[in-house]
Amino acid sequence: MPTIVALVKHVPDTWSAKSLEADHTLDRTNVDSVLDEINEYAVEQALRLRDDNPDADYRVVALTMGPVGADEALRKALAMGADDAVHLVDDALAGSDVLGTTWALTNALNTIEDVRLIVAGSASSDGAMGALPGILAEYRQIPALTNVRSVTLTGDQAEQISAVRETNEGVYELQAPLPAIVSVTDKADKPRFPNFKGLMAAKKHEITTLGLASVGVTPEQVGLDRAATAVTAASGRPARTGGDVIRGEDAAAQVAEFLAAEKFL
Repeated sequence: MPTIVALVKHVPDTWSAKSLEADHTLDRTNVDSVLDEINEYAVEQALRLRDDNPDADYRVVALTMGPVGADEALRKALAMGADDAVHLVDDALAGSDVLGTTWALTNALNTIEDVRLIVAGSASSDGAMGALPGILAEYRQIPALTNVRSVTLTGDQAEQISAVRETNEGVYELQAPLPAIVSVTDKADKPRFPNFKGLMAAKKHEITTLGLASVGVTPEQVGLDRAATAVTAASGRPARTGGDVIRGEDAAAQVAEFLAAEKFL
């Protein structure tokens, strides 16, 4: 059965106070975590593509990589309407950078039958890099349609993907054959709210759990010690100051002088 995979991530709630561990990685234990909001858009797009193309007989599988507890993100995707879910979990994955994360995910994707399309969010709220979809496309040697606001399947057998990307420079229409990967922005279709039936079914759904060994990845390929970059120091953001208040008859001249000094004029 052809499969659309929605990549999801369990992240600290954006309203929660964030802190770092001693090794300068994000504290993901002492904080409320949720399904990343941008991934809700990704799940919604995957579900719409499945529902809009019933003859193609697609199923939607949600996939996440994360520690114990990250399955909560998968259950939210299941409650929204995903057909199945896969959780890649292994202590050796802790601290992986985007290269290690993507390598682990592409190997986890290899365990899912007939992956025709991968849908991701444009960038996670905890990392905000936006690089994973492009790197994943390189690893898998498939087209990547990134930062798009809408997605449709075209062709007699829904064998092509069409998308619209909106940037400050204009609107672009993109198309590629399947298999492919797309990343969506928050300008895509609004995510649906799970209904009571979906929530109850998600609680009972059996989630497939994978470790590194089962996807053919070794601990030497992932983890904090193998990351391409390292954080060696961190400090808190300074308190925001009140700034300067300009008043008086020469206020306009002072503003113009400031803008010129900052090279805004």
